[in-house]
Amino acid sequence: MDPGLSIEAGRVRGMAEPSTGASDPRRWPVLAHAALKRSGQAWLVVTLFGQFVFAAYVAMFYGGAALAGEYERWSEVLPRGYVGGDLVGNAMLGLHLLLAVALVVGAALQLTPALRRHAPAFHRWNGRTYVASAAVLAIGGLWLVWVRGGAAGDLSQHVAISINAALIVGCAGVAWRAARSRRFDDHARWALRLFVAASGVWFFRVGLMAWLAVHRRPAGFDPVTFQGPFLTVLAFGVYVVLPLALLQLYFAALDRGGAVARAGVAALIGVVTAVTAGGVLVATMGLWLPRMQ
Repeated sequence: MDPGLSIEAGRVRGMAEPSTGASDPRRWPVLAHAALKRSGQAWLVVTLFGQFVFAAYVAMFYGGAALAGEYERWSEVLPRGYVGGDLVGNAMLGLHLLLAVALVVGAALQLTPALRRHAPAFHRWNGRTYVASAAVLAIGGLWLVWVRGGAAGDLSQHVAISINAALIVGCAGVAWRAARSRRFDDHARWALRLFVAASGVWFFRVGLMAWLAVHRRPAGFDPVTFQGPFLTVLAFGVYVVLPLALLQLYFAALDRGGAVARAGVAALIGVVTAVTAGGVLVATMGLWLPRMQ
């Protein structure tokens, strides 16, 4: 959602020379364009910060338990974490967690324009690694849900996760093919779609914690079985529909939108950024930080 950092797409066409007054209507397209770009950048900063905290939690809690030989601690958080005697399942889960951390770091590096400009070879290899890791992570997630079993949630949530996995693999494939064809603008946009799709699990946690912060109780679902209408809506919302739809809306406003459309999308992204920041704060203080100490 940050083409301001990853691509320079869209141009403000047909503008008159800007005047010195911010209230001059001739400046509105310029201001709306700038507001749209800044809103995308703000969302990305909040998201990457929250994902770094999540990655640090995964590395310190799960990685720390593994290094200490206390794999059974994984089950304190995951309903089917470490299972004695399940060598393949435990190894797949460990790889899944490791790739989750690597994906966060890889995304931050890939979305840094200075690295793309000054270290293009690194950008290419990091991009290949990111695409491959995202695809492996998605396929591994499907295996953990449908083959190993025991994942939290009901069938509707598992279906949403599966659609998300398909979206990740699809976006990864299209982004890779666009880069191979040297269609770099298309590649950058599909890479952003891949980033958004691959962030689905993180969106789910942040969205859930924002919901709990508002209601101050498990509203719309059973916290024991982790099932209920709210979790179904949240799963399909963050895994399948909302982040990708908002990103597409951003692209459309950037390419073809007028001043009013761009200002409206910028305001919408601003609201989403505020909700994301609130969810990150609650998740950090309530879920992640306590297990990092």
